[in-house]
Amino acid sequence: MIIIKNNIAIDKMRHAGHILVTILEDMRQYVVVGVSTFDLDAMIEARMTAQGLQAPCKGYGTYKFATCISLNDGIVHGVPSKEIILKSGDFVKIDVVGAYKSYCADLTRYYFVGEVSATVRRIAEVAQIALDSAIAVIKPGIKLSDISSLVQNIVEKEGFGVVRDFAGHGIGQHFHEEPSIPNYGKPGKGPVVREGMAFAIEPMITEKSFEVRILPDGWTAKTIDGGLAAHVEDTVVVTKTGVEVLTRLV
Repeated sequence: MIIIKNNIAIDKMRHAGHILVTILEDMRQYVVVGVSTFDLDAMIEARMTAQGLQAPCKGYGTYKFATCISLNDGIVHGVPSKEIILKSGDFVKIDVVGAYKSYCADLTRYYFVGEVSATVRRIAEVAQIALDSAIAVIKPGIKLSDISSLVQNIVEKEGFGVVRDFAGHGIGQHFHEEPSIPNYGKPGKGPVVREGMAFAIEPMITEKSFEVRILPDGWTAKTIDGGLAAHVEDTVVVTKTGVEVLTRLV
C-alpha cells in the first residue's frame, strides 16, 4: 500500500530534508585527501544528533553506521571504515537517512577528491541529469514507470548501465516504503502518481556492466567488473501540480 502523506507528515519530512542537505553540503570541505570514511560518518552523525535528527540506518539489521559511503566502483551501501582513506581521484557517494519526529528524508550526494578523471565527471553528470529529469516529470496522473523509463533512456543513451538490483522507493515513517521505483522499465505501467505520495528517487548507474557483487561484509555493493558507479538521490513529495524536492536548498 502506498501511504499518502498529510501536511503534518510532510512538514516533518521537509524539516529532516533541510537539515540533511545542509549537513551534506557543508561536508564538501571535509571530503578531502587523507580523511577516512569512518571519520566522515562520525562527523555527519554528530551533526545530525546536534540538530535533532535520528539516524535510522544505524541499527537497521546488523548495520552500525549513520551513513553509507561508497567509493569509485562502489554503487551503494558502502560501510564506513577507518581503513578506507580518501586519496586524490576518488569518486565518493554519501547516502544518508535522517528522521525527525519519526518521519524520514533520504538523500545521496557525490564528491570529487582532488583531481578526478573525465570519466568520473561524466558519469556523475549523467546521473545528476537523470535525477533532475525524473523529478521534473513527476506530477499527479503519470504512471510510476514513466519515471523509471525516463531514467533508463537518459542513462543508456549516454552509454552507461542502469543497475537492476536496487531501486528508489516510497518514504515516510519508514525509510523504505512502497512503492519500489526501479531505474529501468517501460512507460505507462504501475500505480498512478497522486498528490501526497513521497518518493526517494535515486538513479544508480555504471560505467560498464550493470551487474552487482556484494562484498563479504554483507552490505557493500560494487560493480562486478570494477567499472565506476554513480548514485544520486533526493526525497520528493507530490503536490497538486508537480513535486516539491525536500532535500535541496532553495
